Amino acid sequence: MELTNNEITYFCGQMAMILKAGISSMEGVSMLAEDADSEEGRAILKGICSVLEEGGSLHLALERAQVFPKYLLDMTEIGEQSGRLDEVMEALAAYYEREEAISKSIKNAITYPLIMIGMMVAVILVLIIKVMPIFEQVYIQLGSKMSGFGGSMLALGGVLSRYSIAFLLLLALLTGCTLYFTKSKKGRASLKAFASRFVLTRSLYDKIAASRFAGGMALCLSSGLDMDESLDMVSRLVDNDRLHAKITGCQEKIASGMGFSEAMGQSGLFTGVYAGMVSVGVKTGATDEVMKKIALQYEEAADQSIQKSLSVIEPTLVAVLSVIVGLILLSVMLPLMGIMSAIG
Repeated sequence: MELTNNEITYFCGQMAMILKAGISSMEGVSMLAEDADSEEGRAILKGICSVLEEGGSLHLALERAQVFPKYLLDMTEIGEQSGRLDEVMEALAAYYEREEAISKSIKNAITYPLIMIGMMVAVILVLIIKVMPIFEQVYIQLGSKMSGFGGSMLALGGVLSRYSIAFLLLLALLTGCTLYFTKSKKGRASLKAFASRFVLTRSLYDKIAASRFAGGMALCLSSGLDMDESLDMVSRLVDNDRLHAKITGCQEKIASGMGFSEAMGQSGLFTGVYAGMVSVGVKTGATDEVMKKIALQYEEAADQSIQKSLSVIEPTLVAVLSVIVGLILLSVMLPLMGIMSAIG
């Protein structure tokens, strides 16, 4: 079990305020344990507090809790070694807050279209399984039968009714797959790997990966690590193959004697205005602040891409549903009106 991004953000934010107020880690964790809302949270915090009381470091106490991500543990250790634990905790809170914002955007981009598609399928199934047979009886009473597109839909409805168990099993399988890819850790990793390579979502995931990379660099640099150490630390977090290759290329160029900003530009980590921002940041000694700005700009760009995609998907799905339902009804009503006219 691992804590959620929101829970990590809350913990790191509270610890940052406690440490800045001059309160020790042990006292701070003890205070958080007293104010914990859930028994599970209180038990975790008490376990951390007991390790601190035995003389252990905060990094060791968090590691023994087994609910914090490795990146947070590594950065906590760096903060303790550099004497800047309060700053590191504050930066970690901001980092995981950005991670939660990105995760929510991705969930919205996936969930909304799936709901719309599910509604479309439900409406169409009701039409062809329940409504079409009623019209068929009307045609039979009038001495005719359905043909063309309407007849095809009626036949499809009959097949779905006849083999309903098989289709229900298929639906259960699809539901199980959806839950696996959205709820399980391995499933989410597989879905993320596919989306990062799929042509329609690759650009979005590149922006998200760049935002996470810049955010990680800002955190490492502000924690006192040098450029090489920061690149090495952040490279462990990256799960985007293309970005990982660029980081490796950048590290090789720096090792050969090339400057940091130049190596980033030539390896393709940052281009255009972002490369210029990194160059200025290196020259002014404010690389961590520049990286923080780049992370926010990439996050905003990713969010805009998601909102733009949703603005296209929504009317498209509504239009498709309207066309399909309209075709089904017209294929039934127009011949029926012709028969009624002939009778009249």
